[in-house]
Amino acid sequence: MITAIVHIDTDAAKIPEVAAQIAEIHGVSEVYSVTGEVDLIAVVRVREHEGLADVIADAISKVDGVLRTQTYIAFRTYSRHDLEHAFALGLED
Repeated sequence: MITAIVHIDTDAAKIPEVAAQIAEIHGVSEVYSVTGEVDLIAVVRVREHEGLADVIADAISKVDGVLRTQTYIAFRTYSRHDLEHAFALGLED
């Protein structure tokens, strides 16, 4: 499974509508409205790299109101459980 985090700049007046449309795209698992330099962040999960083009270039970027996207591909996933385990020092009180 390939996971991509997509930063999305939108027309500010259309953020809720754009987010709802993106959330309906096959391959998009989550869409977040966020503070900061971008308006939305989408998490995309596909089986092959070619699927990224289908979801991001052919679908997300063509939603009315999307101005630009920037995509980050995840190398490794860490869950809260994994991070706690990775940073555990094994010290006892």
